Amino acid sequence: MGRERGSAMIWLTLMLCFQSSFAATFMVGDASGWGFDVSNWPKGKTFKAGDVLEFTYNRANHDVAVVDKEAYESCKIPQEAAVFETGDDLIPLKKGDNYFVCGFPGHCEGGMKIAITAT
Repeated sequence: MGRERGSAMIWLTLMLCFQSSFAATFMVGDASGWGFDVSNWPKGKTFKAGDVLEFTYNRANHDVAVVDKEAYESCKIPQEAAVFETGDDLIPLKKGDNYFVCGFPGHCEGGMKIAITAT
C-alpha cells in the first residue's frame, strides 16, 4: 500500500506541474467582447507570456491591431502593424508589454484599446 500511495503522490505532483505550464486563454471584454470602453478590462487579471487573448467582435465594425506603446498612446497605427480582422482572433502574449487597439477611425480614441503586461 505504501508503494501505491507513493506512486499516486508522484502522479499528482506531475499533473500539477503540467497543469501550471499550460497557457490560459482570456476572452477580451469577457461576455461583451472586444468593444468600446474595454481599456479597464485587464485590471485585476494576471497574465503570463504565452497566454492567449481571444478577441471576439463584428468584423464589419472592428479589427485588432498589435502595436507598440507609442501607437497605443497616439492611436496612430503604423503600416507595419499586425492587424487581425476575422472577428474571432487568438493572439498569444509576449513577455513584457503588449498593446492592442482597434484600427477603425475613432475607435481607439473612443477607448477601444488595451495594454497588458505579461510576466
